[in-house]
Amino acid sequence: MKKEIASIYYVRFFAMLMVVLVHTTAQYRHLFDVPSAQNAFYFFMNHIVRVEAGMFIMIMGIVFFYMYKDRPFTKDVFFSYWKKRVVYILIPYIIWSLIYEVEMWHYQDRVLVWSEVWDRLLMGQSKYQLYFIFIVVQFYLIFPLLMMMVRKWSFFRKYLWVFGLLAEYAHFQFSLRSDLIQVPIFLSLISPYLLGAWIGIHHETIVAKMSKLKLILTGLVGFGLGMTYVFIRYRNTYFDRLPIDPDYYKWIGILFIFIGSLFFFYFAEYLVKWSSGKSVNRMRSVAAYSFGFYLMHPLVLFQVMELLPTRETPLPWHVTIFLQYVLTVVLCYLIIWLFHRFVPFASFLFGKLPKKAQLVWQIKE
Repeated sequence: MKKEIASIYYVRFFAMLMVVLVHTTAQYRHLFDVPSAQNAFYFFMNHIVRVEAGMFIMIMGIVFFYMYKDRPFTKDVFFSYWKKRVVYILIPYIIWSLIYEVEMWHYQDRVLVWSEVWDRLLMGQSKYQLYFIFIVVQFYLIFPLLMMMVRKWSFFRKYLWVFGLLAEYAHFQFSLRSDLIQVPIFLSLISPYLLGAWIGIHHETIVAKMSKLKLILTGLVGFGLGMTYVFIRYRNTYFDRLPIDPDYYKWIGILFIFIGSLFFFYFAEYLVKWSSGKSVNRMRSVAAYSFGFYLMHPLVLFQVMELLPTRETPLPWHVTIFLQYVLTVVLCYLIIWLFHRFVPFASFLFGKLPKKAQLVWQIKE
């Protein structure tokens, strides 16, 4: 039995909170005028936390390559791999896509035409966050091939993260020069995935060579790249475009997601060292709901905003946005727990769940 990588629970937890924050603060576009300090603040907050996409993809790379690096791809192993992907990913994705189709029909008068529903379901377009699952499924498809390449070529295995950076940049260049790619594909996030693969394969060595200096440097560099990337995006969105070569801008964006994700891995590893066993178990229980959070939070957020509308409460808008965020996080957690505790086969809705449904404060050890 392999020793678990407990740090992934912390990374999942942070990414889970960030993705809800992205969509809660997105309303800044129609709340605050440009130019204003409020608009600039929320623009930066909304975009700097988008490192969460890289963090989710990195975790997937870590888990898959760590789990399967020493396991032969027999027929039984391959069948088990696909069975878990179908049960814990595809079925919940299909169910939630249909839920969002009904929601959009009810609230936004989207016509329910089966051929259009089918197209949106295939492309992850039933709701704004589901495109990400479309990319995730592509990573599931290419994983066996990449695993074979890792086992066959030691050079590829050693420098996985470098190949990831180059492949993502090559995809950017190809997209600039061709209209062949019209949908989101895995190459747009291949660098954090292969970073995760590299971590999963060399985990013991990487952790042994960790230092607080590396943690601080990756944090400072990642934050600096993120602030630079978001500043350029802000200027180009609302004012005259800055005369920056698209290649440089793209590299800043790629490295922001790459180094930002690596920082959160390092930070999570230190948190595991500093945490008690009870704290790690509590974080594991919350992180187990992260896929459910990703799938359902837009539905919960919409209802929270209906009950606590930003413009129609006596509270300052900043306070209202904060309350909307907290309520959405808490309600998502409690709803998933209630299904986990009382509804059979809740994994068909929210992905793989622990055997016992315990609230976080009920976990004693």
